[in-house]
Amino acid sequence: MSPTAEPTVVFVPGLRDHVADHWQTLLAERLAQAGRAVRTVPPAEGNRLGLDVQVSNLAATLAPLEGPVLLVAHSAGVITTVHWAGRHRADVRGALLATPPDFETPLPDGYPTPAELADHGWTPVPRATLPFPSLVAASADDPLGAPERVAGLARSWGSRLVELGEVGHLNPASGYGEWTLAEELIRTLESDSASAPLAATPTGEQP
Repeated sequence: MSPTAEPTVVFVPGLRDHVADHWQTLLAERLAQAGRAVRTVPPAEGNRLGLDVQVSNLAATLAPLEGPVLLVAHSAGVITTVHWAGRHRADVRGALLATPPDFETPLPDGYPTPAELADHGWTPVPRATLPFPSLVAASADDPLGAPERVAGLARSWGSRLVELGEVGHLNPASGYGEWTLAEELIRTLESDSASAPLAATPTGEQP
């Protein structure tokens, strides 16, 4: 395949089942309807909390694809992606990493504890520079990751930080649903302009 071929967009969800009104689901459907090559990493079978299961699931989704890919990860899918990047290689043209959780700080009630996350391999979270361009989309009021902690991850990964304002965890519980800025960020990665300044309004949309 030509090196200028349009990348397949691969969606990497967090630790969730299929959610019809999640922005990743809606965007994948819209891109596919527009004729774009799209894949979504399916929910893991077995021990879903196990990092190795999640990384293997991503690797299995990428293995049969020919040509370049562009990763669109959300929540724990971001942490899966950075662990995958330390173990595997593929022709990744870029990665949109939306609202990564801070697995090294206690999460709210109902989420895995730091000890559980460590036992399942998630921590320590890799701090190596990613071998592909990346954008970290960060929320100012994410209950799963304080802005300064997420900004620190972005710096470690060599990612551009896109500050979205108060968008919660960027999931249906926070009102997303549609997140149209994602398409613009994907285009930014594809145009290889990830070093240019980019800002977002408090709604997470471009001004």
